Amino acid sequence: MIPPPPARYADARVSYQEGVFDETTLAATPLAQFERWYADAVNGGLAEPNAMVLATVDAAGAPSSRTVLLKQADARGFVFYTNHASRKATELAAHGHAALTFPWYPMQRQVCVRGTVERVGVEESAAYFATRPWGSRIGAWASRQSAVVADRAELEARYAELARRWPDHGRPDDVPLPVHWGGYVVRPVEVEFWAGRPSRLHDRLVFVPVATGSDVVGPVALDDAGGWRVLRRQP
Repeated sequence: MIPPPPARYADARVSYQEGVFDETTLAATPLAQFERWYADAVNGGLAEPNAMVLATVDAAGAPSSRTVLLKQADARGFVFYTNHASRKATELAAHGHAALTFPWYPMQRQVCVRGTVERVGVEESAAYFATRPWGSRIGAWASRQSAVVADRAELEARYAELARRWPDHGRPDDVPLPVHWGGYVVRPVEVEFWAGRPSRLHDRLVFVPVATGSDVVGPVALDDAGGWRVLRRQP
């Protein structure tokens, strides 16, 4: 006999009542709709509204996911930064596809993205890197991201060594851009806007590219109103 699920899990229920979301209120492009909801998240006081779950797969097809921070959203797609030797970057180099989820739970909303992934240019990575706090720039050099480390002390010793090499003089060029670090852009082939509704009859409005004559569809500019069509998926 299979036991019932623990009450602390099975009894955790929320009725979604935040309001109507339908085709009449949807923006003309995925970028415009994303910016509208992102502004709502910021104005609503959500902690780290630019946090997004990034999902990738390894060479064997096994998935992994982690939270990263959105640093740019524009016509190309969604940009984040990481170590090129990290697990996520290694998997992206092998497959070039990823999924994103913006989990705006307090607003009873999600944005789910599927797309291809490309590296951004070195100049763009360097420009962003220069805006990071000095400590974060040192950290990008100190961490061999995803590699095993003996203990915390080893990591902190490397950080201290690099901090002595590049002291904080309050300038954006205090710390050079690491060759092993840079940006990636997720170029969507699908952007879903999910809004919770009562009785689990949620609204799922999905932007997908307008098919070409051969039905071969690639990434479309997020601000191209003529390049997307909207589907409603059942919850």
